Amino acid sequence: MVSINEVLTEILPAVVVPNIGGILGALLIAKDIKTWYNKLKKPSWSPPNWIFGPAWTTLYICMGISSWMIYKSGGGFGGKAGFPLVLYGTQLVLNWLWSPIFFKAHRPGVALVEIIVLWLNVAACISSFHPINKTAAHLLLPYLAWLSLATALNYSIWKNNPNASRIR
Repeated sequence: MVSINEVLTEILPAVVVPNIGGILGALLIAKDIKTWYNKLKKPSWSPPNWIFGPAWTTLYICMGISSWMIYKSGGGFGGKAGFPLVLYGTQLVLNWLWSPIFFKAHRPGVALVEIIVLWLNVAACISSFHPINKTAAHLLLPYLAWLSLATALNYSIWKNNPNASRIR
């Protein structure tokens, strides 16, 4: 059983941190979505813009809970959770960097390379989480699925908008 103290001092911070990065990123790119992104040629299967906020919030919550589970199950940074948590932190930074590269810099090609590295990092993170806590690893599977969709979307936009950096 999880105590209220654990919820407030461990789980909540683990969930809030990824969401803060997501919120700051969303604020940073909001104007670019309305101006630049909406002018791009996107595939017919592109999700509507309104779905991204709820999807990312849900994924960030799952990521935070997953990282907390690994921290607890793996003995913290000094235990067997150390390297998996470094992978987790790395993927979080890569996650936060993608939006400015894609939306602010208007560089879908560079963002494509970055999201592929992110996808590989998340796959490695899941693999490293699995021996420590299977549930924590499974909580990241929807994230990897969403990144797969995002990677395909990024590729399609890059391919169909060769002059994306010049669109204003």
